Amino acid sequence: MKLAQSRTFANAPLPLIGMIDAFFLLLIYFLVSSTLTPAEEELAAALAARSQDASQADLEPQIVEVLPDGRGFTISGREVPDQRALTSLLSGLPKQAGVFVVAPDEASVSAVAQALQAAEDAGFERLTYVTPE
Repeated sequence: MKLAQSRTFANAPLPLIGMIDAFFLLLIYFLVSSTLTPAEEELAAALAARSQDASQADLEPQIVEVLPDGRGFTISGREVPDQRALTSLLSGLPKQAGVFVVAPDEASVSAVAQALQAAEDAGFERLTYVTPE
């Protein structure tokens, strides 16, 4: 009984095509990823430019309180009866800091939605809904 001769690996060809493909794919990946990331010098300049706008960050956000039972809204101690009046009042205020809408548990969902819509109609981009503690 003769067993099959074992194959020696010394004469077996190496699959170089797959290795070359993997090498070029890695090369392309590293070339593309290194060109897409910004240089660190540019990042430091962007941070320095942001710190110059600190005067705008000193503004406090406007606080709109929704009164319970749909009685209206208050902003800076002034009572506002409806959404139109709130929109016109918010239109004259600085918009960089944004608006906080504070609503108690007794406030209706429609009143909170009206306050948020009034702030958006007045041109505010930063709207935050807050519940009192």
